[in-house]
Amino acid sequence: MSKQWYVIHAQSNLEERVKEHLFKRIKQAGKEDVITQVLVPMENVSEVKDGKKRVTTRKFFPGYVLVEMELNDENWYLVRNTPGVTGFVGSANKPTPLTQKDVENIMTQTKEKQEKVQPKIVFEKGETIKVIEGPFMSFTGAIEEVHPDKGKLKVMVAIFGRSTPVELEYWQVEKI
Repeated sequence: MSKQWYVIHAQSNLEERVKEHLFKRIKQAGKEDVITQVLVPMENVSEVKDGKKRVTTRKFFPGYVLVEMELNDENWYLVRNTPGVTGFVGSANKPTPLTQKDVENIMTQTKEKQEKVQPKIVFEKGETIKVIEGPFMSFTGAIEEVHPDKGKLKVMVAIFGRSTPVELEYWQVEKI
């Protein structure tokens, strides 16, 4: 029997704990050869708090944990009865494995999101924002362009009664 990737539901905000419990149970049962990987897909996000830029990690599939395993009744029972696990994704009694393409996409996405820091807040063209830092502090304006790869915005700000384009970084503004 070959190993495949399965998705398990975990209690909210307990994904990392589920991963730890699962590794302990796998080791205790001597199943390291049939349940080989447990993954909580994470991404790095940046935010500004108290004027300081911080990079934190965030789950991009909250409530889910990925497990690579050979599926049989014994392994299913071991995973299913791990504290914090609420079940497998799939039909009632038969978990559905991920396709190889899905697994590759998730692995690629996980690697990219670990390497490239994403802004925690997402801005959209047309949104109204308030400038909270820099020379245009306390001005409001409408977003004209969004550059998430650079973490910058082009905002139309009213200066002396005229609309002027200003380039600002994400951390310099907040949504109204």
